[in-house]
Amino acid sequence: MTSDHELRAAPSATARDRTFPEVSARIDRLPSSRWHAARRLLLGSVTFIAGFDQLLIAYALPLMRAEWQLGPGELTACVMSGAIGGLIGGPLIGMLADRFGRTRLVLVTTTLTGLSSLLIALSPGVGVFCALRAIQGIGIGGEIRSAAILMAELAGRGKRGRAVLLYELAFPAGLTFAAVASIALPVIGWRPLYLIGAIPLFLIYPIYRLMPESPRWLAVHGQSERALAVVERIERAVAESTGRPLDPPQFDGTAAPTGRARARDLFSRRYLRRSVTTSVMWFGGFFVNYGLTTWLPTIYLNVYHLSLSQALWYTLITSAAGLCGSFAAAAYVDRIGRKKTLLAGFAIGGALLIPLALIAGSGAVQVLIWSTLSAAFIFAANITMYVYSAEVFPARFRAAASSVVGTWSAVGILLGPVVVSGLLGLGATTAVVFGVLALVGLGTAAIALLCEETAGRPLEEAAG
Repeated sequence: MTSDHELRAAPSATARDRTFPEVSARIDRLPSSRWHAARRLLLGSVTFIAGFDQLLIAYALPLMRAEWQLGPGELTACVMSGAIGGLIGGPLIGMLADRFGRTRLVLVTTTLTGLSSLLIALSPGVGVFCALRAIQGIGIGGEIRSAAILMAELAGRGKRGRAVLLYELAFPAGLTFAAVASIALPVIGWRPLYLIGAIPLFLIYPIYRLMPESPRWLAVHGQSERALAVVERIERAVAESTGRPLDPPQFDGTAAPTGRARARDLFSRRYLRRSVTTSVMWFGGFFVNYGLTTWLPTIYLNVYHLSLSQALWYTLITSAAGLCGSFAAAAYVDRIGRKKTLLAGFAIGGALLIPLALIAGSGAVQVLIWSTLSAAFIFAANITMYVYSAEVFPARFRAAASSVVGTWSAVGILLGPVVVSGLLGLGATTAVVFGVLALVGLGTAAIALLCEETAGRPLEEAAG
């Protein structure tokens, strides 16, 4: 049987104009199925490890500080390096995914993430560690965004939000797993845990064999024969897994996206509002998320003088709450819509940090309670951003646009911990720290009021 990777067709604008509406209509009417679930599980396994890798630094930092005798600047560099990699690599990965295909870039970034994590475990010093974490950051950011777009373009319209977020749940699950695994740090050290990050290397071949290229991307690039062949295979697999025939496609007049993708399209009158609002929400949500979670173990240790074991357990509870919030978002995002999910997540998540800003000298238990409740809502909003960003830009530059605006999450990941570290270094109380995070969360909620609702609409209509 000819594989998806062996089919080729010369690009043709005429073929694109004819094929794209058919491909879109046929995919939009697909129900959720075991075929979709199996692909979510495959890509989700990689994203699970990416989440684990992303947050592991928060728990490894106290041990690395002791091993390498790190000062404040070196500690900050260890935290920042992964975000810098994502900041640099995000737009590049997106442009490459629009040019060469979603699945190819998933394969490239998965390889990059696995190899860099393997080498991190062997780092001889902090300089090499930071350089490898930057490379890892490129891979992690590229993989989760390329895969999210691929899942969105393969899902039917009615359950698109649920399909993408069920896949994206793997990332906060990985964050939580990092907290769970960190309990073993005092016994085994930090290096063995980074070896876990090499697991995606074993998934490269299954992804190559089982993940099709996005038919929407193929149709946009004029590869009509290949696009239709992929759709037919998906339809057969979905019909077989559901045990019932598919509904006939409903052609809604969707036109093929025209013109070459250009960076300035993001700032055109048509897309400027979307570009600004999504960029701000990516930044604000992840500023609060990582400003909160990255330094919690250190705050518990240095400010409240908890033992390392107790500090890690407290942080695990907060991460678990974030995972629960992400599950809730996946369950209800198609029912209540993207806009309400984002607004509630940012507004309530920010508001729940206000008590910590108002209660002077808050104890460790108060920090645990309020930060845990806040994390549940902030995580829910942040995970929703993956599906929302994939829906508000057209197929011809969807990956590039999503990566450019999503790069602001890397800025948030970078600046959130830096700001918290700077405030603590200047002698600010934890009340000031939590007050700043609360204000950023509430400000992000105000921007969410400007969102457009995309739930239940055909993908290209929502992006139009």
